[in-house]
Amino acid sequence: PRGAERSAAEVERGMALSTPLLEGGDETAQKIKWQRAVFLITFINYAMSHFSRKCYTNVKTDLVESGVDKVILSQMDTAFMFTYAIGSFISGRLGDMFPQNMIIGVGLLGSTLCLGMIQFFEWTGIVHTNYPAGFFAFVFAQFIHGLFQSTGGPVNTSIMGNWFPKKGRGLVFGLWTCHQYIGDIVAALATAAIINAGLAWQWALLLPGVLNGVWGIVNVMVLPNNPQEVGLEKEEEKAGTSGVASSGGGTVGFVQAFKIPNVMGYALAFGFFKFVNYAMFFWLPFFLSLHFDSQSANLISSLYSVGMMPGGVIVGWVSDLYDGRRACVIATFMMLLAPLLWVFAMFSDTMPPMLLLGLLGLMGILVGGPNNIITSAVAADLAEHPSIGGNTRSLSTVTGIINGSGSITAAFGLMLIGPLQDMGGWTAVWYFLIACVVAGTGLMGPKIFKELTQHETTK
Repeated sequence: PRGAERSAAEVERGMALSTPLLEGGDETAQKIKWQRAVFLITFINYAMSHFSRKCYTNVKTDLVESGVDKVILSQMDTAFMFTYAIGSFISGRLGDMFPQNMIIGVGLLGSTLCLGMIQFFEWTGIVHTNYPAGFFAFVFAQFIHGLFQSTGGPVNTSIMGNWFPKKGRGLVFGLWTCHQYIGDIVAALATAAIINAGLAWQWALLLPGVLNGVWGIVNVMVLPNNPQEVGLEKEEEKAGTSGVASSGGGTVGFVQAFKIPNVMGYALAFGFFKFVNYAMFFWLPFFLSLHFDSQSANLISSLYSVGMMPGGVIVGWVSDLYDGRRACVIATFMMLLAPLLWVFAMFSDTMPPMLLLGLLGLMGILVGGPNNIITSAVAADLAEHPSIGGNTRSLSTVTGIINGSGSITAAFGLMLIGPLQDMGGWTAVWYFLIACVVAGTGLMGPKIFKELTQHETTK
C-alpha cells in the first residue's frame, strides 16, 4: 500500500509538473493559429481597399460616357488624395484610442457607402440636370471616401504589430505588404470578367461595395486586436517579451509620437521615397508612350509594379538576416537605385527593349522594397521604442504620421513633374528623382549610423 501511495503521489507530482509545459505548448500552438488568422484577415482588409480604388479607376471611361466629365473625375482624385493624406494622421490616432477592429470595420463599410453614392449619382443623372450640384456630389463622395480608406494602413499595421514580435517581423511584413498588389490584380480580373460576361459596368462598383461591407462586419465580429483579447498573453508578459518597461495602457499623442527617435526622419524620408514611387506609377506609361504605342507602354510599365511585389519581401527578409538593421538595408537599396535612375537619364532613349524591361523590374524591386517596409515593419519597430514604454499604444499613430507625411510630400512633388519636363525633358525628371533618393537617404543618416555603431540584438 505504501508503494502504491508513493507511486500515486509521484504520478500526481509528475502531472503537476508537466501541466504548465503542456499548457505552454498549447498556448503557443493557439497563438500561431491566431497569427495566421490575423495575417489573413488584415491582408484581405488592405487588399479590399485597393480592390475598391482600382475598380473605380477601371470604370472611369464608362463614367465619362455617362456624363461625368474629366474635370469632375480629376477633382474627385484630388479630393481623395487630400483626405487620404490628412485622414492617415486622424485614423492613426483613432486606432490607438479605440478598438482597432471597429475602426477598420467602419472604414470598409464607409467604402461601401461611397461606392454606392457614386452609382446613385450616376443613376440619377444629376450632372445633366444640375451640373454644379452633380459636381459637388461626385467630388464629395470621393472626399469622404479618402477618409474611410485612410483607416487601412495605420490600423491594420497596428494590429499586425500587436501580434508579431520584432524578431522575424521583416519577412512577415514583407509578405504582408503584397496585399495592395493582390487587390489591384483581383480588381482588374473582376472588371474584365464583368465586361466579358456582358454585365453592366455598374457591377464593377457594386461588387467591391458589397464585399467591403461584408468584410467590414467580419472584422467587427472576428478580428482580435491583440493576443490579450483571446487570453493568450498578459500585459506584463508582453512588456517582458519586448524588453521594455511598461508605462501603462494609455495612448500616445501626436507630440509624443513625433518625439520618438527617428519618427520624423523616417516620415520625411518616406515622403521622398513615396514621391519617387508615385512619379513612376503615374508617369511611367506616359514616358514609355514616347517610345512605344499606348498599349505596349501600359503593358511594359506593369513590369515596374510586378517588381514592387517581391521588393518588400526581399528587404524584410534581408533586414531580418542582419538582425533588424532595416535602415541600413533600405539605404543599400537606395544606393543601388540612384545609379539606375542615372542610367535611365542618360540612355533610356537608346536602350534596347529587352534591357529596358529588365531594368524596370529591377527598379520596381528597389523602389517598392523600402516603401513597403517603412510603413509596416519599420513603423512597428519605432512604436516599441523604450522612450514611450512597452505597453503604450502608439503604432497606429506612428504609422499614420509616416504614411500621411509621405502622401503630402508626394502630392506636392507630383506638381513639379510637368514643369520639369517642359524645362529639361525627361532627363531633368530623372535627375530630380535622383536628388530625392539622395535626400531621403540622407534624412535616415542618424539611424543608419546608430545601427552600424550601437545596434542591439533583436529579441
